[in-house]
Amino acid sequence: MILNKDNAKKTAEHLLQIKAIKLSPNDPFQWASGWKSPIYCDNRITLSFPPVRIFLKEELAKIVELQYGKPDVIAGVATGAIAIGVLVAQELGLPFVYVRPEPKSHGRKNQIEGHLERGQNVVVIEDLISTGTSSLNAVAAIKEAGGVVKGMVAIFTYGFQIAEDNFKEKNIHLTTLSNYENLLAQALASNYITEKELSTLKEWKENPSQWKQ
Repeated sequence: MILNKDNAKKTAEHLLQIKAIKLSPNDPFQWASGWKSPIYCDNRITLSFPPVRIFLKEELAKIVELQYGKPDVIAGVATGAIAIGVLVAQELGLPFVYVRPEPKSHGRKNQIEGHLERGQNVVVIEDLISTGTSSLNAVAAIKEAGGVVKGMVAIFTYGFQIAEDNFKEKNIHLTTLSNYENLLAQALASNYITEKELSTLKEWKENPSQWKQ
């Protein structure tokens, strides 16, 4: 779900300009999953650009307040959303925790780092949504620890059907600053891609796991 189309466009523009998102339809990337992809997104790069970082922090915080009021805690999903989650929590004056993919194998064996009490309302911050699996694993860990997850807010989503289905199945409300559709529109308008490349990028989105396999 996108709340503001102007902000979706501006977010896409920022991500393209600083090369947090790279589009390469003719020389695809290979994801860790094995998928071949004409797009690669690394939103951690935004942290190196103060104007972009501030924009994302402020807009994500606005979404949290608009959608959920002020929760008790902001949670970031490790590792990509730890820093942006801290910034959002700071903007809202709220406590912060982060969630590991799995519990540590030593020490206190925590999966959630930071102080979270049972019954506290939590909004989860993510940097990127692909299939949604790792994001929803974090949600499950928070719930198991007794937190009440009000929803998730992310910078960007590819908008895969599998992600929509996964979030729907777990009954988790997701709002993102921008998405693949807005990215392609901005990339074409800014001459980052041609009409032919646009067609390739749209084709990939329809069946990403099988594209060029």
